[in-house]
Amino acid sequence: MAIAACTPPPAPKPVPPPAPPVQQAHRTVAQHPLTSDQPGFIRLSNTPKDRVPVRVGVLLPFSNGSVATRNLAKAMMNAAQMAIFDARNRDILLMPADEGSNPQTAASAARTLIGQGAEVIVGPLFATSVSAVAPIARDRGIPVISFSTDRSVGGDGVYLLSFQPEAEVDRVITYAAAQGHKNFTALIPRTAYGDRVLKAFNADTAAKHLTVRAIFRFDPRAPDLGQTATSASASGADAVLIAQGGQPLAVMAAGFGTPHPQLLGTGLWADKALAREAILTGGWFAAPTPSADVSFENRYRSAYGAAPAQLAPLAYDAISLVAALASGTPYHRFTDAALTDANGFSGISGVFRLRADGSCDRGLAVLSMRPDGFHVVDPAPKTFQVPAS
Repeated sequence: MAIAACTPPPAPKPVPPPAPPVQQAHRTVAQHPLTSDQPGFIRLSNTPKDRVPVRVGVLLPFSNGSVATRNLAKAMMNAAQMAIFDARNRDILLMPADEGSNPQTAASAARTLIGQGAEVIVGPLFATSVSAVAPIARDRGIPVISFSTDRSVGGDGVYLLSFQPEAEVDRVITYAAAQGHKNFTALIPRTAYGDRVLKAFNADTAAKHLTVRAIFRFDPRAPDLGQTATSASASGADAVLIAQGGQPLAVMAAGFGTPHPQLLGTGLWADKALAREAILTGGWFAAPTPSADVSFENRYRSAYGAAPAQLAPLAYDAISLVAALASGTPYHRFTDAALTDANGFSGISGVFRLRADGSCDRGLAVLSMRPDGFHVVDPAPKTFQVPAS
């Protein structure tokens, strides 16, 4: 099944099914599950008494201490409302609640939402909030579709509808190997993000029987980033993964001579300012197709008078996913099986599917750095269907 597209379709179109490995994951048994409609649950005044609304809790940091975070929360709520309009399902009721600035506020908001009859919670944004909300939701058998990128808080009924570096690393290494590259080196920051990239890099190269020539960890604030790049260039690798973006990547690029190994990147490379770095020209990185969300951006701008925040499409996708499953039996429609449907869903930035461990598979493109921007060298898949051999 597919979630609503950028322009309102008459009905979601199914994505052909793949044959992914069967997932085994621990699932906590709800001690106090919500199984039926209750008189005290929120409903609109014009909702017929014999109909059970699809109550969706939307948990975002509306009162966070950061102005940027508050603006992001507002943009994500705007996108969620767009998705409701496009779904054309009057039975869906969005119930916003404040994640605030701390886990305690998020936990309290989750209890309120469940007390109002929420069948599913979309959000929260931050990993610490997810950790606080998760046990409350598990006790009632309520799934959580979060926007955190921290895989450690996913699983057991918590799904992370976010862009995760593990998928980007796998995609670009798989493509590079298919182009004949066999010897890899990695430049990875000493950060939590870098730790995840390193784990994925080691797993992917081992699974594909590739040779790892060297791994260099670096401090993104260090003054000798150019020297680190020079060492990587001389490592004997024919492909070098650089898990860094922004100014540190630009500084590092100067350390690569000519000729140099094939340069590879993650989604952090999706910064048009970096395209001006001549040494990065021809480098490959994995990210959504650049033009995939143009229609969404235009519609959002028309509705709200501003460009959408970077994470706004994720909120749209989350609510559209809920809408796609809304026809099921009340309090039994957002099951693990439904949410982890191997067919996946079609979102703003491409196809995706949720895993029982909470992670999110995404259909990413491989892009090439060019002076005039990003060029697609390997298109994003439109389905998770494995072609017949």
